Amino acid sequence: MKPKLAVVGAAGRMGRRIVALAAESGRFDIVGALENEGHPEIGKDAGLVAGIERLNVPLGSSWPAGANVAIDFSLPEAAGKTLQQCTANGCALVMGTTGLTTAQQEAIKAAAQKVPILYGTNMSVGMNVLFAVVGKVAAMLGEDYDIEIVEEHHRFKKDAPSGSALTLAQSICKSTNRPYPDTLIGGRSGRDTLRKKGEIGMHAVRAGDITGVHSVIYGALGETITLNHTAHSRDTFVRGALRAAEWLLNRPPALYSMADVLGIK
Repeated sequence: MKPKLAVVGAAGRMGRRIVALAAESGRFDIVGALENEGHPEIGKDAGLVAGIERLNVPLGSSWPAGANVAIDFSLPEAAGKTLQQCTANGCALVMGTTGLTTAQQEAIKAAAQKVPILYGTNMSVGMNVLFAVVGKVAAMLGEDYDIEIVEEHHRFKKDAPSGSALTLAQSICKSTNRPYPDTLIGGRSGRDTLRKKGEIGMHAVRAGDITGVHSVIYGALGETITLNHTAHSRDTFVRGALRAAEWLLNRPPALYSMADVLGIK
């Protein structure tokens, strides 16, 4: 039986692609497309809003009956409502919203005791492989290698540094016994910015329509190693989220990650 999918933030940039690729795949039954009350697209067909054929699923603000898995890449302000609706309706949730507060992250953990939730700062398969290896590389190279993280995104992204950049830093800190987030240095300016041993530089670029570029630079006297991931389009994240939604369905309540989906230890 196909997963019965609700898409939260269905009129947004990511939401439209989730609707389009879920419909294109033929592996989902899209039963709901949600937006805030008063959104100008409310009432319009979700397929037409997404630039595909009519799906006979109007954009609405009420939780759809029968949905058993939801995908939410909307704004942090909507996270609480999504969690409430999923727990009240026994609906599994794939949450990809970044910029969440500590309180919101704790709310996700609490909700995951009632329904299966997969939360990730980046749903790209390739990016999750990068998450898994950056800490191992740092540990193998040792303390003589300086580490800098550079992330690049489009001009419309609100939060910085990106959630994915922070996840990279967390992986490195865990593998090298650095304190997180105290080790992070957000950019540098001024006359005395000499790098301190063990710190991790964090740099955010916002320009044009860059989908997402993350680079981890390991530098020592004599050589530099750079691990890089470049997303060519938002569809990379959407395909990962759809894969996660299929995997998550019928799992027991718990907080999962893309590493679980991919079998990364």
